[in-house]
Amino acid sequence: MDKFKARARQLRSAQTSPEAKLWQALRNRRLSRWKFRRQHPIGPYVVDFVTLDGKLVVEVDGVTHSEADAVKRDAHRTRALEDCGFHVVRVTNIDVYDNLEGVLQMIEATLPEV
Repeated sequence: MDKFKARARQLRSAQTSPEAKLWQALRNRRLSRWKFRRQHPIGPYVVDFVTLDGKLVVEVDGVTHSEADAVKRDAHRTRALEDCGFHVVRVTNIDVYDNLEGVLQMIEATLPEV
């Protein structure tokens, strides 16, 4: 098995609480009928959520993503995913906990019209 698929499988079984909460809102085409996948490999990365048809990646960032090195890594990762043809949106754990409806509205607004 390819190492990225194995890593994705591992991450799916150890998702964070905010990821689990967002996944419940995205799974089974619950958001405007878009099919989302969780912990899906794209290139050398495993993204938190993606809709392949909508070419949208959603990353849920914890508190460590505000550190200087993490900000640089996240920017590099975002550019690489954009180079693969995806639009990337980032939300924080706090956004998911405190404003899930707003997060879902922002994701929906970012998706192409169907």
